[in-house]
Formats: sequence, structure tokens, C-alpha cells
Amino acid sequence: MRRVCITGLGIVSPIGIGIDAFLSGLRSGKSGIRAIAQSDAGATATHVAGQVDINFAEHLPPTRIPGLDRVSLFALVAAQQAILNANGGSNVLDLHNAGVYVGTGIGGVHSLEIAYEEFFLRGGARVKPLTVVQAMNNAAAAHIAMTHGCHGPVLTYSTACSSSAMAIGEAYRAIKHGYADTVIAGGTEALLVPGTLRAWDALRTLALPDKTNPAASCKPFAKGRTGLVLAEGAAMLVLEDAEQARRRGANIIAMLSGYGCRTDATHLTKPDAGGQAATMHAALAEAGLAPEKIDYINAHGTATLTGDIVETSAIKAVFGAHAKRVPVTSTKSMHGHAMGATGAIEFIAALLALQHGFIPPTMHLDEPDPECDLDYVANQAREGVKLNHVLSNSFAFGGSNAVLIASRVV
Repeated sequence: MRRVCITGLGIVSPIGIGIDAFLSGLRSGKSGIRAIAQSDAGATATHVAGQVDINFAEHLPPTRIPGLDRVSLFALVAAQQAILNANGGSNVLDLHNAGVYVGTGIGGVHSLEIAYEEFFLRGGARVKPLTVVQAMNNAAAAHIAMTHGCHGPVLTYSTACSSSAMAIGEAYRAIKHGYADTVIAGGTEALLVPGTLRAWDALRTLALPDKTNPAASCKPFAKGRTGLVLAEGAAMLVLEDAEQARRRGANIIAMLSGYGCRTDATHLTKPDAGGQAATMHAALAEAGLAPEKIDYINAHGTATLTGDIVETSAIKAVFGAHAKRVPVTSTKSMHGHAMGATGAIEFIAALLALQHGFIPPTMHLDEPDPECDLDYVANQAREGVKLNHVLSNSFAFGGSNAVLIASRVV
């Protein structure tokens, strides 16, 4: 079995575009959540969301932008950053046989929304000819492959909130077992459109806007939490066979040492501690690590009433006495829940913690829920921490769970 390493990172998030900006946001506890107003069939509703401020023309050729959905544009920007980051070695990364594994929950919903508005609201007899190819879930992966000449396997994963963690984990397995040498892996999501927001409203899982500070609306593990905050963004990683990376003189950021993939098989929306625990156990087994070797857990931590309690219970079941000692944080308190992209965004947060020796905070945690009684690193980053192994949880509707473990290069 080959070892798999991470040599490139790229990110587009509500708290920063690019790794340096994202790292700064994590350390400072910056919130990218804010109030947004969107028109919906004549009415205007105000929501809170993690929205990305970006001028795509600063990152991509202007001629390409009109023909792509926002979800693909995010993916291209993040992939471009990751590839540039990976090319810091003495030999440029050869992408000819590289694979592209991308997770997304809903794909090009902006293009669909425009088509529906044209048809139902404006009586349009014709929608944009490119609607289908802009909206299809595999568009983002295809555009990355075409842009960078990747002729390896190009796959799209759609398992709700765990989509991008699944994509990274399956890319890891492809390299480990010799089916690929290099894979660009991650996720992208751009779902902040009126129809999607209205649908999530109907599910009654969205957070109420904080009355004094909308930026503080996502409160994982807090007694006063009211639900999740939707967000958008993308995160991409370059994964390589470790021997290849060393031969070409690449800067190895970390080793991708473990991946667990298990399903609750109990309920479509209600999380199950047993399924989550089984997934963490699977990742630890693959990494060959005892639970007490994990130095930091980036929790799924959605700030839903049930979800945070269930995840806390699952962590206790896996880590035993170590659960009280290991820092557990939810960076969704800053960047929100980017659904299909969130696993990759949070795995990068865990990687940066490993690389730079700090623990990102769980923001807006002034009064913890008594049933959430772990070390959540409330409201301020913890600096000067030596980390060797970090774990990132992604738990999804449908019970599709994925857990990733990264380890320091030795």
C-alpha cells in the first residue's frame, strides 16, 4: 500500500479567499456570516448566510466566466490555487494522468434558478441553451479536468454534507491502491438562491438571525443555538503518492493517513451516534492510531439542537477519557455550513492547525449546552500547540458519514 500526502491547498470561503486569508480568519475568529436579502416571487426575505465576496475576473480569464455556474467558478479558483501551491517544488506537477474527485451537494443551482425564474415568473419561451451543462453536478470536476489537462479518473460525489470529505477519502484510496498517482480532490457549493433558502426554511433547521449581531448567528455547542447557517465556497487539495512527491521535490504539507466511510442506515435526517462512532473508529483503524493519539478534532458541529449533542456523544464513545482532553471545535461558527464543500473546507482548517500549531476556536460559545461538555476552545484560538494527528468529521443527511485523519510528516 502506498502512502498518500497532501502537497497543495486552495480555498474560496466566506472568511477568506486563498490559504493565507483563510488561515488569518481562523486564527482571529473572523465571521463570514452576515444578513442577506433575497427576492422570492415578489417578496423579500432576510436570511443569514456565509456568502463569498469575489470578483471572478481577478482569478480567471474573463471570457470563461459567463458560461459557467457559480459552483464551477468557485471550484476552478480553488483548484488553481491548489495546483500553484503544489508546484512549489523543483519539478512542476505533471497533471496529464491526474484524477479529479469533486464533491457537491446540489451542483449548479444558480443556473436552474435562473431557468425557473425565466419560465415561471417572466413567461419565457426559452431558457439559456447552456442551462443543462451549467447545472449538472459533474460540471465542476469536468471544468477542472479540461482546464488543467487531467486525463485520469474524473468523478463527482454527492452525499449531502459529506460529499467533499468522501471525494477526498476516495481519492486517497485510489492513490493508496495504485489506481492514480495524483488527484485534485475537494468540493464546491453555491446554493444561496431563494428557492434553496426557502426549502431549508421549510425544513426548520436554519438558525434565527442573532438579534444584536448577525455574524454571531451560528453557535455550535452553545445552549442558545438555534440551527445551522448555510454558506457557499470551495476547497481543493492536491493529493499525491508520497514517493512521487519526494522525487519531484514537492513541499509535503501533511500525510493523509486515515479515512472512514460508514452509514447510519437509521433515519434520513436524524443523526445517529452509533454510525458516527463507527466512522471515526474506521478512520482510526485505517490510520493505525489509537484514539488517544488524536490531538485535535474538527467537529461537524452544525449548531443544530440534536446534531451537536449526538456528535458529542459519539466522540465520547470513541475517545473515552481522552474525549475530555482533546480539543474539539466547529469552524462552521465562522464560515457557516457549505454543504457539499464543507468537509473539504474543514479538513483544510484541520490541516492548517496541524501545520501552524494552533487550534481554531468555536466562536459565539458564551454558554455551553450542559449536554455538550467537551473542550470546544471557546471564542479564541489556542496558539503554540504541537499537533501530530488531526481528525475531521463530516456527517450527512442520509446517514452518509466520512472522517479524515491527517498526520505530521515524519
